Amino acid sequence: MEGLGVKGTGSTTGAARKLISIIVPAYNETECVDELARRLGEVFDAEPAYDFEAIIVENGSVDDTWAKLLTIHEIDPRFKVLKLARNFRMDGGLTAGLNFASGDAAVLMTADLQDPPELIPAFLRKWEEGYENVYMTVSERQGTGPLRRFNSEAFYWLAGKLTAGAIPKNASDFRLVDRKVYETVVTMQERNRFVRGLFAWVGFKSVGVEHERPPRFGGESKAHSLKVLDLASKGILAHSYLPLRMITITGMVISAASLIGLVAAVIQFFVFGVPFAGYGSIIGLMLLMFGLMFLFLGVISEYIALIYEEVKQRPNYVVSEKVGL
Repeated sequence: MEGLGVKGTGSTTGAARKLISIIVPAYNETECVDELARRLGEVFDAEPAYDFEAIIVENGSVDDTWAKLLTIHEIDPRFKVLKLARNFRMDGGLTAGLNFASGDAAVLMTADLQDPPELIPAFLRKWEEGYENVYMTVSERQGTGPLRRFNSEAFYWLAGKLTAGAIPKNASDFRLVDRKVYETVVTMQERNRFVRGLFAWVGFKSVGVEHERPPRFGGESKAHSLKVLDLASKGILAHSYLPLRMITITGMVISAASLIGLVAAVIQFFVFGVPFAGYGSIIGLMLLMFGLMFLFLGVISEYIALIYEEVKQRPNYVVSEKVGL
């Protein structure tokens, strides 16, 4: 661990200094955690007006991330480690870290360094101005393919439309939140957690800080398309009832159109004495209606699945070990 760049003295300053908790879920990030600790240590040392604690949530890794985090803690006790029993995804890891945070404010970020620690001072300056929820707005995504960029653009467009703009466009999970903000989110015990949406929902004085998202420092991305789409769909459905209302509206529109069509067909029969339209158009209409029916059933089933997860009331995470906490 030579050259890690972090101090082992920990925090020894007086009680008047405010504490900032850094929450970082880490899943198979063996190539990133040493650099993460080094760069966070530099940020800590560059902000002498504050005390810091970094809660690294080892999120069920199968590599040696846990062993490296233990070494980092031994060198610098400001780095504390929370080991989960298995992988609970990004939002489960963030939730676990927030439950153990004790800072006057908390910073949420990823371990792959796509959330640059050097942006934390800018968050602190906005917090000092009175903002209670300071988040990074992604101006450009580096190191991502066109499919990933398209997924992100599509998600924010759809989320904005379905939630009436409640989820800011290109807002990331990387943010600083005041204690009263994260304590409010911690009290929300819903199982289908989309932390970004929860912070948007609670409100408080918020502001975005625009910054480019750099490529991963090392390792492979865990944000595969299917996982991202699953998280996005749950996030949207958990924060919007509009898809259910669209079923009702579509049903009313189709019913009205069917009634008008039936009246027109009857008038045609009496005026021109011809039968209804041929079987081809009838079969086509029936197939369209069946397609819409199963689409609507699919939307309803997604909401039922969310309800099913809620009523089981299983915890959002399971802690296996704690070090420094």
